[in-house]
Amino acid sequence: MSDSLSEFDVIILGSGPAGLQAAMHAARAKANVAVLGRVQRSSLYKAHVENYCCMDATLSGGDILEQGKHQAERFGARFLEHDVLGIDREESGRFAIEVESGERLAAWSLILAMGISRNRLHVPGEKEFLGKGVSYCVECDGNFFRDEVVVVVGNESAACSGALHLLLIAGEVHLVYDHLDVSEHLRYQIDRSNIHEHAGCKVKTILGSTGVEAVVLDNDEKIGAAGVFIELGAKGALELAGRLNIALDPDSMKYIATNKKQETNLAGVYAAGDICGPPWQMAKAVGEGCIAGLEASAYAKQVRSKKS
Repeated sequence: MSDSLSEFDVIILGSGPAGLQAAMHAARAKANVAVLGRVQRSSLYKAHVENYCCMDATLSGGDILEQGKHQAERFGARFLEHDVLGIDREESGRFAIEVESGERLAAWSLILAMGISRNRLHVPGEKEFLGKGVSYCVECDGNFFRDEVVVVVGNESAACSGALHLLLIAGEVHLVYDHLDVSEHLRYQIDRSNIHEHAGCKVKTILGSTGVEAVVLDNDEKIGAAGVFIELGAKGALELAGRLNIALDPDSMKYIATNKKQETNLAGVYAAGDICGPPWQMAKAVGEGCIAGLEASAYAKQVRSKKS
């Protein structure tokens, strides 16, 4: 990672209210900050806000986020509209992040602010076969389907990277999407693989008895399969946190556990917003983002100074 543009003090995953507020405070603290994600994908973007302190009007979530992005950029944060495919920690303690463009970024501190995954197809068989062939996490459950036929469903980077990962494990991989919104790098990899693509299609139903046996598409094509991986967006909290062994809230086992400084159990990694659990309110996300930005920037500068 010799390219200085790829090296940062703090990298923030997510550009909703928590990520934007974290970016403002970290950048104002003179940290070199990158934000990964697209504000248009925040759950707030198409919503309206009328209960936020000191804002006596009903405001568009999209307007709030675009203004927040502008503020963070004005303070020096850099926005990179890429999905994250994986995170590793180097021996130096620095975090290495692979994004969908194929570029690898580095940072001394991370803030996880990706929100929560609403990763559901809402089709017959999905709920019934959850844990019996239906999964929402390739990296968590992929090894259970060694040499089997599997189907991956989704239009974005998580589906494509998941399908490519499953090629190393499964006997046959099918990728179902109605359109594909990914980088040229991922599109190139899919084109050169032996993944069976089902373009312009959606899943109509998932069939089976004691477990998944087949997937039926909306064109009535039937794919015999033992596993269905539903990956509708970018990598979620469970996948990225699991790769780093970040502890989850023991009660829910789906939100990231933090203390009052928004620290996770892993030094240098912070979390803020919906990813830390309810209530789903912008006020909570902004407050946690503020703390995470200040703490992460202080940590990064301290570690960096020790290494120099």
